[in-house]
Amino acid sequence: MIPNILSIAGSDPSGGAGIQADIKAISARGGYAMAAITGLTAQNTRGVQAVSLVDPALVEAQIASIRADIRIDAVKIGMLGSADIIAAVARALAGLEAPVVLDPVMVAKGGDRLLEAAAVAALRGTLLPMAGLLTPNLPEAADLLGERQAADPETMADQGRRLLALGPRAVLMKGGHLGGAGSPDLLVTPSGVIRLDGPRHATANTHGTGCSLSAALACELGHGRRLEEAVRRAKDWLGDAIAGADRLAVGGGHGPVNHFHL
Repeated sequence: MIPNILSIAGSDPSGGAGIQADIKAISARGGYAMAAITGLTAQNTRGVQAVSLVDPALVEAQIASIRADIRIDAVKIGMLGSADIIAAVARALAGLEAPVVLDPVMVAKGGDRLLEAAAVAALRGTLLPMAGLLTPNLPEAADLLGERQAADPETMADQGRRLLALGPRAVLMKGGHLGGAGSPDLLVTPSGVIRLDGPRHATANTHGTGCSLSAALACELGHGRRLEEAVRRAKDWLGDAIAGADRLAVGGGHGPVNHFHL
């Protein structure tokens, strides 16, 4: 059976990140993609020029409308933008028995902030406990904890354990911001820490990698896969999508990954 995957995130008109990337990733991994849009952006591969958040009541109504009619097998949460939208999403998802993958989108690839600083506490207190899997990169993990960014796997693991204590059932610490030839991720669960190594591809085309990975993870979980297998499959897929990114010719900045690589 094809799983129905709901993405709750912002729109990227250039197609590389946000809702557009999520739909591509879910489709590439064999799911049926649905979307509740939290914000509209003007952005391209060079940066974000403008952001307009959707009224929280409309965000909540979008999710309620889907829940009233369609089975949801997994949820991916991306850009939320404000504390009011965070609260609306939490209300709309209350009681849903489906895995939730939370990608704490705070800052865009070019450095533009996509979550109000005042909303970080709301994210920690409201949505982290609802998440089956939290997928922060190293700047996002540091932002959630209010401390300096990890610079080595040991600190990554320590921050992952402390994020786990905030309520999610598992944390995937993404190591793409570490230096070196590899790109190690750490899957942190109550049972321990699993290191998942991967190659670092020499390309500037990495726009939307976090969005794409979390959407692919939600789809793998929607297929009923166990957590570690889901993470490995999604990570391998994304690695191939990054490796194939230079076949695309999209923009002059951080281009997108190749979601439908062959």
